Amino acid sequence: MNIVTTQPVSFGPPYRQALDDLRLERAFARIADSDLREGNAIALLRDSRENYPAWLEAIRQAQTIIHFENFIIADDVTGRAFADALIERARAGVRVRVLYDWLGSSFRALPGFWRRLREAGIEAKVFNPPRLTDPFWIRRNHRKLITVDGRIGFVSGLCVSDSWIGKKGTEPWRDTGLSVEGPLVADLDASFAESWALAGMKPIPKSELPDAGTIAQVGPVAARVISGEPGMLRTYRVDQFIAATAQRNLWLTDAYFVATTSYVQALGEAARDGVDVRILVPGSSDVPALQPVVRAGYRSLVEAGIRVYEWNGSMLHAKTAVADGRWSRVGSTNLNIASWATNWELDVVIEDAAFAEAMEAMYLEDLANATEIVPGWQSRRRQARNMRSRRGQRYKKGGVRRLAAGALALSSTVGKAVGSRSLTATEASSVALIAFALLALAALIAAFPLVVVSPIVIGLVWLALALLIRAFRLKRRVRLRRRKLALRRRLAQNKEHESSLE
Repeated sequence: MNIVTTQPVSFGPPYRQALDDLRLERAFARIADSDLREGNAIALLRDSRENYPAWLEAIRQAQTIIHFENFIIADDVTGRAFADALIERARAGVRVRVLYDWLGSSFRALPGFWRRLREAGIEAKVFNPPRLTDPFWIRRNHRKLITVDGRIGFVSGLCVSDSWIGKKGTEPWRDTGLSVEGPLVADLDASFAESWALAGMKPIPKSELPDAGTIAQVGPVAARVISGEPGMLRTYRVDQFIAATAQRNLWLTDAYFVATTSYVQALGEAARDGVDVRILVPGSSDVPALQPVVRAGYRSLVEAGIRVYEWNGSMLHAKTAVADGRWSRVGSTNLNIASWATNWELDVVIEDAAFAEAMEAMYLEDLANATEIVPGWQSRRRQARNMRSRRGQRYKKGGVRRLAAGALALSSTVGKAVGSRSLTATEASSVALIAFALLALAALIAAFPLVVVSPIVIGLVWLALALLIRAFRLKRRVRLRRRKLALRRRLAQNKEHESSLE
């Protein structure tokens, strides 16, 4: 009898790494609900000086079709420059579709601006205007997207307004976008087609939408489109996933940072695990009422080991992330519940080391014009205690790593005394502003209760009427269905009767 012995199969590091990458990709695809497209050429575009000229050049070269979608399209120097370019192409026979948000654009561009576009043959449609039957008009289309001929696309945080180029002696807003060529453009066009149909327009014919499988690969970059929709939380899941899997660094830029508790906890856990987590936010906001709220949340971030920076220039409007020299995200989604859960948003996640390197270089340039919020000695003591995670007591190796990370974070923070601002002073001013705002609100309610109560009453009445209209329509649909069924039965009975007579 021959006895055959088998040796255990040993998989080396390359195999394990490939298996880990495959599992990570499958998890990412499920979370993002989006396919990874290979073979793209993606360029990083900084501010309006790089984005706007690239947009206009692509529009002027359009041969067949232009899709243009943005939250704000203003009737100013910038808006009219784009309007002129779109009108010229429409008159040349190019199919031009423009989708603008009601809340973002209607008060910045009056009806005459849109009438001029439509008279030139452009299909211009407003997204989600207030309607009696839809009290949830606060859900906005916050996407910034352009595609041309199914050949090139642009995704960014930039709207179409003079704010991004600077006006009345103010500096241009700081923002980030990208250009895309390759199979990913098909996904961008598909996202536009969804928005177009939701706006109540006839569905775009499939013949006018490119297929990713037929677009030639033009570069080495892999990327995916994340289409944010109300209630879907796709980008939120992606942001949580990246925070949970980051190993080396996670650098974030955001315009309106009011994150959920769970996301802040995810960032804090990453920082305690030795990840270099940084957040760059505006030093002054175009929404002044939001700034004290953002600053009031700094303490929980800083004491968790997250480094917080405020931009020193004009409004910082970019929404970006870069992690581990591998993943980057650029688009329209802010790190707050409105963007994650209630808006239509659009982002591109790029999986490419060269692009991530460019993102990191840009981030470090931005930090050179930023002020770090640093903790005082009491906050540093609490920060040090936070670094000693309870999980480190169970896993000694992890505990040592966290302690080392804590020491590094503390030494970095202390070393940043120049070009920094005290966390306590920043928090004190923010808390005081919030307190004064609450006192003012209390006085307003006491003096003019109807001013506060009236919007609530109007909202409740609006919601009630919308529900009644919906109930009426549903009942009418049921009645029509019953009539159709009754008619079919009578026709069937008549046929049976006729056949029996025969």
